[in-house]
Amino acid sequence: MDARVQEELIGVAHDWDRAMLANNPEEIGSYMADDWTMIGPDGSVSDKATFLELVRSGALTHDVMESHDAKVRVYGDTAVVLARGLSGGQFQGESFHLVERASCVFVRQQGRWRCVLTHLSQIAQT
Repeated sequence: MDARVQEELIGVAHDWDRAMLANNPEEIGSYMADDWTMIGPDGSVSDKATFLELVRSGALTHDVMESHDAKVRVYGDTAVVLARGLSGGQFQGESFHLVERASCVFVRQQGRWRCVLTHLSQIAQT
């Protein structure tokens, strides 16, 4: 696999983390394809518009967003990024702090990698 592409995708994931910490819906949205879907740790399904509206309204804010131990698999203009993540902040007035396994599917669109699917699984705390 091309190490440059792997580094580029890990960089995109880290830049997206920083956008989440800035709680900036326009910047966050720039990393998502228009048809982005997220499957949450509880099995819930959300789309780009709904997620960004939660951020825009202040109902969802992040003060922790980190990706670690990323593994990248590239299939032409499609890539899968697997990582261990930390996510924390406020959701509808309630604090949260999660340790998760994240699977993100990226596609190269107009010369940029954009995420089309994020699937999160909570890692049990022992």
